[in-house]
Parts: sequence; C-alpha cells; structure tokens
Amino acid sequence: MHEAIQWLVATIGAMGYPGIFLLMGMESSVIPIPSELVMPPAGYLAHQGKMNIWVAILCGTAGSLVGAYLNYFAAHRLGRPLLLKYGKYVWITEEKFAKVESFFHKHGEISTFIGRLLPVVRHLISLPAGLAGMHHGKFAFYTTLGAFFWVTILTGIGYIIGREEALIMRYSHQAVIGVVIFSAVLVAVYIWRHRRKGRS
Repeated sequence: MHEAIQWLVATIGAMGYPGIFLLMGMESSVIPIPSELVMPPAGYLAHQGKMNIWVAILCGTAGSLVGAYLNYFAAHRLGRPLLLKYGKYVWITEEKFAKVESFFHKHGEISTFIGRLLPVVRHLISLPAGLAGMHHGKFAFYTTLGAFFWVTILTGIGYIIGREEALIMRYSHQAVIGVVIFSAVLVAVYIWRHRRKGRS
C-alpha cells in the first residue's frame, strides 16, 4: 500500500490535473483503481501548495463523469441490443428488462446519486442506467453530484492528514462507513416519501 500511494503521489505530481482526470475516469469505469488512493494524494499535494484543491476536486469530478459515461454508452449501445436478442438464453426476458427500464425511469435519480457514493456499486451503476436509457440530463446531474460529494471528502482527507498512509486508509474507511449510513438514511426517507405520495 505504501508503494502504491508513493507511486500515485509521484504520478499525480508529474501529470498534474490531467493525471487526476485520467485516473478518476479509469476509476469510474470498469478499471479497478480505488478513488481512495487517487484523491487523498491530490489533497496532500494541495496542502503542500503544489495544486489548487478546488481545481483538483473539479478534475476528479469531471473524470468520474467521463468514466461513468463510457459505461453508460457501452451499456446503451452494445448491452441493450445484446440483452434483448440473447437475454432469453440467460433467463433475462424482455419482461424483466422492461422492469429494469421502468425502475430507472422512476427511481434513476436517487439510484445514480447513491450509487456514486458506494464502493463497487460506483463502478457499475452506469451500466443499468445506460441499459434503461436514463435521461442524459438527469444522469449527468446526479452522477456529477454524487461524484463531487465523494471526491471532496477524499480530497479533504488528504489535505488535512497529509502523507500518512495508515491514517489516510483509516479515515477513508470511516468515510465509506459514513456514506453507507447516509445512503441508507436517504433511501429510507425516499421510500417513505414515495409511499406517502402514493397514498395521497
């Protein structure tokens, strides 16, 4: 882990803001680069005065959006036709596919926002959104909002803590727990309001 963080600090320091954009774009697609190892080093460099923290956050957020859109378009252009044609062979019927589409048309906003906050899910949430053909404006807005929230937290950790790898991983882990709890509360409130609206 020490070597990985040292390499990322050196890489981000050498490549600058484009490096943050590229790594977060990869992280947001299917390439397993943990954002917990990308944005804290950027925050550390901002603390040293080698970067502007807000530009770093914006680059990380923009990279996340681009990576998410790569997944979105791949699923929409390639996955959708393949599933409709061959899904029946793996028990994905057209009826089940229609349910996924209906779910994202109704609940795509909160699913996309929360998905950007959760480990593993953030790499995959763009795929069902693309399959369902989620509205571009909504997808871009909620992806950007969720990514900005998470990127800001991680960059802040690096800015405050510095280069202490053990503390970075400790507080990044605590941040993950925090956003999971936040997401659970948000989902509970959303379900309650949705059911209340349905009864009125």
